[in-house]
Amino acid sequence: MSLGAARVTDPASTWASLGSMLFEDELVAAADAVIRIPRYPGGFQEVDQTPLATIADLRRVTERKGRPGAPRLRRALELARNGASSPPETQIRLIIHDAGLPEPVLDFDVRAVNGSFLGCSELAYPELRIAIEYESDGHLTREQLQRDIDKYQDYAEAGWIVVRLTSQHVYRDRAEAVRRIRVARAAAQRR
Repeated sequence: MSLGAARVTDPASTWASLGSMLFEDELVAAADAVIRIPRYPGGFQEVDQTPLATIADLRRVTERKGRPGAPRLRRALELARNGASSPPETQIRLIIHDAGLPEPVLDFDVRAVNGSFLGCSELAYPELRIAIEYESDGHLTREQLQRDIDKYQDYAEAGWIVVRLTSQHVYRDRAEAVRRIRVARAAAQRR
């Protein structure tokens, strides 16, 4: 494959070349990014993009004889999912998986009882009306903070519980992330 005058590898081969260099969770995050099909929250516009590679493409490159890191790549591929928009979102999903909790839905459109669009949440348990949100530094601007306050108020009025996590929870205090999600699940199941 070439890009202008430079020869480059295709996305699946590039991902596979990282098999001996990255940790398994990093490989999952990279796979999530490669297989992600971008979409427009709320369904207001049709998607006109395709993923950089498919799960089948990634599987094919892991099966090449002599592939360095092949076992790690195959394990990572089993955990890859379409829908994560960032590595922290993948990390949250993996934290949930490692804690033995049910797998959440990714990139979920939250709607009011009347069907109106309230917002899109990174991870959700729709049947329990729980949204899990990753709050990056981008959420610290005045405009984004105002949007978030309004969105979470709308969620609360529609009966949703919101679990908000930061990089502290995702990368340094995973036990607290799990605790918050367990508390939300228990509260939702009592309703």
